[in-house]
Amino acid sequence: MASSSSSNTVAMPPPNADLATTWAYLEEGVDHIMTKLQTGVSYSKYMSLYTVSYNYCTSSKMHNTGDSTSLGQRTGANLMGSDLYNNLIRYFVAHLKTLREEAEPLQDEALLRYYAKEWDRYTTGANYINRLFTYLNRHWVKRERDEGRKGVYPVYTLALVQWKTNFFLHVQSKHQKLAGAVLRLIERQRNGETIDQGLVKKVVDSFVSLGLDESDINKVSYEVYKEHFETPFLEATEKYYRKESEQFLAENSVPDYMKKAEERLREEEDRVERYLNTNTRKALVSKCEHVLIREHAERLWEHFQTLLDYDKDEDLQRMYALLARIPEGLEPLRKKFEEHVKKAGLAAVAKLVGEGTDATEPDPKAYVDALLEVHQKNSETVSRSFRGEAGFVASLDKACRDFVNRNAATGTSTTKSPELLAKHADALLRKSNKMAEEEDLEGALNKVMVLFKYIDDKDVFQQFYTTKLSKRLIHGVSASDEAEASMISKLKEACGFEYTNKLQRMFTDMSLSKDLTEQFKERMQQNHDDMDINFGIMVLGTNFWPLNPPAHDFIIPSDILPVYDRFTKYYQQKHSGRKLTWLWNYSKNELRTSYLNQKYIFMTSTYQMAVLVQYNQNDTLSFEELKAATQISEDLLKQVLQSLVKAKVLIESDQYDLNPNFKSKKIRINLNVPLKAEQKTESNDVLKTVDEDRKYVIQATIVRIMKARKTMKNQQLIQEVISQISQRFTPKIPDIKKAIDHLLEKEYIERVEGTRDTFAYVA
Repeated sequence: MASSSSSNTVAMPPPNADLATTWAYLEEGVDHIMTKLQTGVSYSKYMSLYTVSYNYCTSSKMHNTGDSTSLGQRTGANLMGSDLYNNLIRYFVAHLKTLREEAEPLQDEALLRYYAKEWDRYTTGANYINRLFTYLNRHWVKRERDEGRKGVYPVYTLALVQWKTNFFLHVQSKHQKLAGAVLRLIERQRNGETIDQGLVKKVVDSFVSLGLDESDINKVSYEVYKEHFETPFLEATEKYYRKESEQFLAENSVPDYMKKAEERLREEEDRVERYLNTNTRKALVSKCEHVLIREHAERLWEHFQTLLDYDKDEDLQRMYALLARIPEGLEPLRKKFEEHVKKAGLAAVAKLVGEGTDATEPDPKAYVDALLEVHQKNSETVSRSFRGEAGFVASLDKACRDFVNRNAATGTSTTKSPELLAKHADALLRKSNKMAEEEDLEGALNKVMVLFKYIDDKDVFQQFYTTKLSKRLIHGVSASDEAEASMISKLKEACGFEYTNKLQRMFTDMSLSKDLTEQFKERMQQNHDDMDINFGIMVLGTNFWPLNPPAHDFIIPSDILPVYDRFTKYYQQKHSGRKLTWLWNYSKNELRTSYLNQKYIFMTSTYQMAVLVQYNQNDTLSFEELKAATQISEDLLKQVLQSLVKAKVLIESDQYDLNPNFKSKKIRINLNVPLKAEQKTESNDVLKTVDEDRKYVIQATIVRIMKARKTMKNQQLIQEVISQISQRFTPKIPDIKKAIDHLLEKEYIERVEGTRDTFAYVA
């Protein structure tokens, strides 16, 4: 592009031309670039301007008259640079004065459009002029700056400094005219109007460009942007949203307000992307969060319970997302959620107990299902509505721990929940359980472990579980070995090897017993051909099986005495020094009838068998005769006889007779139903064993701690014991004190001389 009018106005001065001639030529070119660049500049004209600038700067001739002593040793090149630089400043000042006068009457959008148009024109022109004076920048400006002279900049930076001083600050000084116009435009957009976002971006970007870091002019400075735009913008934002949010909440519901707040926050994030500087994001979002969320947090917290009660998932998610933005926002929700879960758990158990016939012992399955339902529902809420946040998980866990251990079914007892959970696990793992698939059973066992995690007294569960497992193994009623192994594996993972060691040893004993029975049978076939009794034996280690021998004498019926003697002898030869204690109370038998037309098989307990075989020699027997013949205790014998009379095997008059008219649709008849006395004593025995075990655990823990620490104060020792044992059960402080006293007495520890509350380990 060429502009002949501008290129022929002033002739190109010679290399040694004076300042007036040189500047007249340069000024005409500079003005054309700054005001009429759209008409074009020829390459030759642009190069001639560059050459004139270069010639003047490199001329060594002094153009001023006389020898100026005040300039000292400064060379001509230095003076030339200074002359050109000062003339450029004068030009910018005059040019910007014209712009200022034109902008004076303009307001709002008209002012912004004028400002943006002139800013574009000015910065584009300044870029070209900067290149024209490359030599000036590279030598004179650089040297002046290196020598520490203030207020000297490369030409483009100089142009920006002049714009800021002579145009921008003048316009802004009149009630923040420029920034105010931008803010009013943004407010119109917030009110739903469409605005020219490109215009806002152009003006706002200019605020950043006008920032200047004196120590490093190449570094971006946000001082102008922050002072003249960001600060008033944030104040206006706060004022706008405070008014809007208060008004909206007064007229609308909390869920509607949350939608509005979410929408507004999204809009402000979007605003930063579209036309604000990214550095504003943090301050803007923080300001909006303060006004839209923190100032109304109380209202949101109050409404939280309603959302929980009516399962408003979407609103809960929104409330969580909003309150998570402020530091203290979630804690009140976590506390309310914890209380809500606890209340729901207690209500579920209270309902179950109220519906049941026996308030002290609800059905284990119904009890576990009620607890699981509350956990499941609220666990889903945590995952779905609260994004699985750790604080809500902790609240859920704390609430579940509370209602699982203490509720309407447990009363003040801490042992009832673990007992019921163990009974439920026992029912799942029995053959009688109707779980259709292995996966269903595995899933049910996983659910047991969900509640197990919350049980405080895990040692009580362990003891009940061990007792129930022993019965399943003895009576051969396990659903499957795989399911049993899976459950033990889960318990081991939750509590460690020590917790399941006994359980695993029980399976080892069962396997060894199976082999032992086979070996014994082979031996008997070799040595005795009169073995007409089918016989199976289980030899179970006293330390691993929670089985108590019968508390009364028992006369072994003559029918099984030979087998009893032969096995005892065989076992003593195989394992000399071991003592066998026969657990008649756990043994079972099968008897074939020969006194009826129809042959039946009675499945009986050993005590029932001992009573029935008496009728091989007698037709009728009194209670006293049966007692003398069997040596079964009176209470137990009454229950045994009662079960046989109830099954119509015996007829009760003054004596007990075999029923000659016994009939049943089944060939195999199970007479071995659990006796009430046995069921009642089982729970008592388990809890007694737990109490005994706890004494030893507490004592062993104290000794272990004292051995490591050597000396310790009473209170610290108690706290350390609680800390170490609480994974298994919650020890009571009086029990710990008793254990300390016992160990003092046994001289495992001693009081430190001169103190009352410090103990030392006795090596």
